[in-house]
Amino acid sequence: MKAIVTVVGRDQVGIIAGVCGTLAQHGVNVLEISQTIMEGCFTMMMVVDLAGCQGSFEQLRTDITAYSEARDLSLRIQREDIFDAMHKL
Repeated sequence: MKAIVTVVGRDQVGIIAGVCGTLAQHGVNVLEISQTIMEGCFTMMMVVDLAGCQGSFEQLRTDITAYSEARDLSLRIQREDIFDAMHKL
């Protein structure tokens, strides 16, 4: 199963490392990543593989949300099927 991770916020050192580190602690593999910085605003979108996720998806969401909130970032993680259903035309 895959999930989509989106991150938006003021650019700061260590965003990618911190998000990826939190994912790695849960056994989640990054399959695709795209990031850009526009006028000091950081944006990133990732496709991750949940097959090796240790623990529940809810615990992963709790931990990664805690990381992002401590750094004043907006982060969302959704299962790919839910993301796709929400973005169909």
